[in-house]
Amino acid sequence: METTCLSPDEEGFARAAAILRAGGLVAFPTETVYGLGADARQDHAVARIFEAKDRPRFNPLIVHVGSIETAQAYVEWNDFADVLARAFWPGPLTLVLPLKPDAGLSSLVTADLASLAVRLPAHPVAQGLLEAFDGPVAAPSANPSGKISPTEAGHVLAGLSGRIEAVLDGGACAVGVESTIVGLVGAPVLLRPGGLPLEALEAALGQPLRLHGADDPLSAPGQMQSHYAPGGLVRLNATERREGEVLLGFGAVEADLNLSVAGDLTEAAANLFHHLHALDAQGAGVIAVSPIPDHGLGRAINDRLRRAAAPRD
Repeated sequence: METTCLSPDEEGFARAAAILRAGGLVAFPTETVYGLGADARQDHAVARIFEAKDRPRFNPLIVHVGSIETAQAYVEWNDFADVLARAFWPGPLTLVLPLKPDAGLSSLVTADLASLAVRLPAHPVAQGLLEAFDGPVAAPSANPSGKISPTEAGHVLAGLSGRIEAVLDGGACAVGVESTIVGLVGAPVLLRPGGLPLEALEAALGQPLRLHGADDPLSAPGQMQSHYAPGGLVRLNATERREGEVLLGFGAVEADLNLSVAGDLTEAAANLFHHLHALDAQGAGVIAVSPIPDHGLGRAINDRLRRAAAPRD
C-alpha cells in the first residue's frame, strides 16, 4: 500500500473523508499530536487502527467530533462535562463519559468498556476533516504502539508509511503532548495529564480532581506503563551528561538539544516529541533528560518521560 500525503485544502479534505467512508485510515494533525483516524462506526476500519499500530486491543481509543452536540449523541452528558466542554472545547481535553447504549459505535473503540473517550479538537485541519466527513473519527496517536508520538507529518510517515492510506499534512503541532483526559463516570478524576494543565481544570470545576492511581484499571488511552519510547534508553532527572549519553536539556544547561533554554514549560511541551524523534534518529543509545518542574504542563511532560523510561516488554 502506498501512503498518500494530502494537502489541507478542500480537495484534500474531500479525499480524506472518502477514504474514511471506505473504511481506510487517514492520519491528521490536531493541536496536540497527529492522530490516526478511522470511521468509529465501522468495526473493520477500527480494527485496522490496531493492526497498523500493533496496538493492544484492550487499549481504548478517543473519538473525535465536530461539536458538543455530536458528543452528546454518543455519551451520557452531565453537569461536569458541560462546565469543562464549554470552558475548554475545542482544545486539548478529552472527556470520558458513560457510553449511550444505542451510540452505534464499534465496540473496539471502547475496548468493551461502558464508557467513551470523546474530544473536540481545535486544529483547523482536524476541524476541516471532521466537517467533510460528518461523522465520528476514532483516532489514537499516529505512530507504532509504544513509540514516540508524532508531531509532524514526517514522523507519521517514518512509522506508518505503507500501513495507512493517507496523511493530511498540517505542519507541526503546537501543543506537542497528547490531550488531558478527565474521567466523568462519577466524581471527576484526572486519567491522563496532557496539554491542558490540571490547575486550569480544577479552577473551572471549583474543586480538586482525584488522580488516577498506578494500580487503578486501564480506563483511558495513554495509561500503559511503557509508552512514548525511543529506541534507546531514557534516564530521568539527569544533572550531567555521562559518557555515551546525549542530553535533552531544560533551562540554562549545555545539552545536545534543549526543550526550552528559557525554562518555559509550554515551549518544552511543544518540543518534547520532536526532540525525542531527532535524538532517536541519531541513534542515541541513552537519552539523559534534565529535571522538569512537576506543575502545569510539566506534569504532562514528566508523565510522558516516565513512560518512555519505563522497562520495555
